[in-house]
Amino acid sequence: MRHTRIRMFNTRDTYPNQKLDNDLCQTVVAKGSMVFVRGQIGQNLDTSESVAIGDAAGQAEQAMHNIQMLLAEAGAELEDICKITIYLTDPRYREDVYCTVGRWLKGVFPVSTGLVVSALARPEWLVEIDVIAVIPE
Repeated sequence: MRHTRIRMFNTRDTYPNQKLDNDLCQTVVAKGSMVFVRGQIGQNLDTSESVAIGDAAGQAEQAMHNIQMLLAEAGAELEDICKITIYLTDPRYREDVYCTVGRWLKGVFPVSTGLVVSALARPEWLVEIDVIAVIPE
């Protein structure tokens, strides 16, 4: 692994009553250049078109695609992610969104925070995801 991951765990053990399978950890000790990615939503970065209206998992899929693309543009990769924050407008979206994100970050073990908020910048947006990554030296 590119960074030191402390107290790694999988959400299937922490939340056995849910169908989650996310590799996370409590702390990441990072080396290299930090990359902060602005919160990504279900919007095509090239066209600014909102996608997956009414589908939180579909919006999470687009957000993760955007994050991968932006990290690549910065010279980083998904495995360089140290911190992820997921904002949901409804707690019922949690399982679908976390399963989507979990597929993208399998084996990465980032620190993760999840929040339920009253709204995002547009009413059609149901999920927003931001990350902090560090490019190893």
